[in-house]
Amino acid sequence: MCCHSFIHSILEKLFLLVILAKLMNPLVVLLSLISFLLLLFLHLKPAKSKKPNLPPCPPKLPILGNLHQLGAHPHRSLATLARKHGPVMHVQLGRHVPALIISSASAAEKIMKTHDLIFSSRPQSSIADRLMYGCKDMSFAPYGEYWRQIRRICVVHLLSSKRVQSFRLVREEEVANMVAELRNLSSSSGGGLVNLSEALVSLTNNVVCRVAFGRKFDGGAKNRFHAMLTEFLVLLGTFDVGDFIPSLAWVSGLNGFNARVKKCFEEFDTFFERVIDEHVQHGRDSGGVEGGNILDVLLALQNDDPSVGVVLSRDSIKALILDMFAAGTDTVHTVIDWAMAELIKHPNMMMKARDEVDRTIRTESMIKEDDTEKMSYLKMIIKEVLRLHPPLPLLVPRESTEEIELSGYSLPTKMRVFINAWAIGRDTESWKDPEDFFPERFANIAVDFEGKDFELIPFGAGRRGCPGIHFATPTIYLALASLLRHFDWELPEGRRGEELDMEEGTGLTIHRKSRLLVIAKPRLA
Repeated sequence: MCCHSFIHSILEKLFLLVILAKLMNPLVVLLSLISFLLLLFLHLKPAKSKKPNLPPCPPKLPILGNLHQLGAHPHRSLATLARKHGPVMHVQLGRHVPALIISSASAAEKIMKTHDLIFSSRPQSSIADRLMYGCKDMSFAPYGEYWRQIRRICVVHLLSSKRVQSFRLVREEEVANMVAELRNLSSSSGGGLVNLSEALVSLTNNVVCRVAFGRKFDGGAKNRFHAMLTEFLVLLGTFDVGDFIPSLAWVSGLNGFNARVKKCFEEFDTFFERVIDEHVQHGRDSGGVEGGNILDVLLALQNDDPSVGVVLSRDSIKALILDMFAAGTDTVHTVIDWAMAELIKHPNMMMKARDEVDRTIRTESMIKEDDTEKMSYLKMIIKEVLRLHPPLPLLVPRESTEEIELSGYSLPTKMRVFINAWAIGRDTESWKDPEDFFPERFANIAVDFEGKDFELIPFGAGRRGCPGIHFATPTIYLALASLLRHFDWELPEGRRGEELDMEEGTGLTIHRKSRLLVIAKPRLA
């Protein structure tokens, strides 16, 4: 065993002793620690090999590396570290996982444009592997022929402009249903208090269920499906210690995490099998590749289209449907929730947005998607929300497929890359007064969030950019405009907007920590 391997082995055993210290006699633990440290001291030798020219790295601990510095909100912790160590920073995640942290628009452009091909793969994730059928979805699949074919299917058949437009009526109907439900809740609650966050979750679930399956669920089935999806998203955003410290992988079994992942997968798999069998047997909404809902399209491609170029197994279909729910529900209702919270905090901006909506819609009819195209201030609001509150602040991590020189540094193969979209959106090099919510900043700058302007990349960019942008944004615009059109909004108990709690929650998608409980006062008959 080489000296360095020996040292790592000793330190790892020492770390495990510390974890188990409370279960052991303190004197035994102390003597063991002294013995380990003595043994370590006897084997220490100056390193002779030249260190690779990696970017700056914050001080790290043995075994843990920099994991202890991530905290509950890694995007914030990493932004703070980047202010000291630079926008191209290296951290060590556990014992063997080097990661590159990108915190500026110029550095992000090098990753997602200049060297996009080299950084187009995904690192291995045990959780995604177990939940996504061996990463047969598009988001987590490693770069290669399978991913290229799956992405082509999504872009051409599932998320094309024609397909997105075909679901326009679904979005308009479900937004109208949400408005009607909020009216009912407002009148039945006495004081008009409603849980707007829950209404938005229900909206996005209903839209994606109808788009994916041609139906939505009601009553107990709806509640069960919502609980399944919530658990899936929580697990997908959970830190699995075994991915970074393999010798501690047993912890996930001891604390019940592995059992939760297994249960969640089995529940979704059973549900999908039942729905797929129903569609196969009854030909529900069958329109072949050109028509029908997403599941029918995928089944038609599986059976009838020789140009698919990849084996579209049932597992692949189920993984792609899960992708649709992960990207089309959680991120969408999170953006609308943050937008409403910011407007309640800034009532003058809410009035300005409402005036624009009222000028555009001169009747009491429901808003149509075409109407939102004329609402420029509404779109500025969404841009500002995405700048300050990107739903996935660190995006989905990438991984290098070969060694490369970047910004004067040497990066190894299989280095993870986290692009801190949250930090980039608040970078003083790109934005004036970046901590302020100020939609008007977009009145005179041609910056958009579709992946061409690296100062604003909530959906990523390049090959691994989210292809579902144009699927998500119509629901966001339509829902926000409708909420402003049909209701006046206040905080309960006479609280002022500036008192609204804007603390972030935790997880892969960053929601507001607390539900948005507000008073909805209907404006129109």
